[in-house]
Amino acid sequence: MLVTLTTDFGLADPYVAEMKAVMLSINPSLQIVDITHQIKRFDVRMGAFVLASAAKYFPPRTIHVGVVDPGVGASRRPILIETMRSFYVGPDNGLLTLAARRDGSMISYHITNRGYMLPRVSRTFHGRDIFAPVAAHLSKGTPPSEFGAEIADAVTPTFVEPRLVEGKVVGEVIHADNFGNLITNIPLSALGWIGAKTNARVRLKVGEISRTVAVTQAYAEVQPNEALLIEGSAELLEISMNQGSAARSFKGKTGSRVEISRA
Repeated sequence: MLVTLTTDFGLADPYVAEMKAVMLSINPSLQIVDITHQIKRFDVRMGAFVLASAAKYFPPRTIHVGVVDPGVGASRRPILIETMRSFYVGPDNGLLTLAARRDGSMISYHITNRGYMLPRVSRTFHGRDIFAPVAAHLSKGTPPSEFGAEIADAVTPTFVEPRLVEGKVVGEVIHADNFGNLITNIPLSALGWIGAKTNARVRLKVGEISRTVAVTQAYAEVQPNEALLIEGSAELLEISMNQGSAARSFKGKTGSRVEISRA
């Protein structure tokens, strides 16, 4: 059975190793894959994007554990989501929902059964004490319903769907990558008016900075240091700059408002 880990723990501390140790103690045959432990601390948007981008390429029935959890120890719930393809275990703060919704039909459960947690559950490390053992027991065939009652109100992040406002497609930046690309929550299909046009021009606004840019199929279709919109590998529009940093040019970051309209 395959389990993935996505966290903001970094690699300097023992936290990742402790989670793996708990899982392997329960199911020594587990295969554990690290998606990343370099999510910006407490950045649920970034974690949700990275998890959703990677999860769809894993085999069916993979268990994905996500821990970006600024609300640990407070009222947020630990949850398990079962989809048509996979399982997701982590905090009920929107981290898991973007990936789960892309899988299709989903059923969510509030993890409450203490029999599948470590004997002592700390208020600061649910990754080790709740999510890791739940994932390991799930990998051994424990039915999802054994972990707790089904719920219908799992937190859905506000950035999951763009919207149309007064003729403008409005979304936001959900990730800024190491190349300075600003990845939005807007699919190319939302710009229906451009049709099959090559290098169609649109009006793009990121925060307070507005420019007319081309929607291209390759970075090299514009001049160096010229901004563009392109459908990225996550099948979402990315605000990019040929051989430059769109994040720096537009002063954009995770959560920045994005508006796209006819040029």
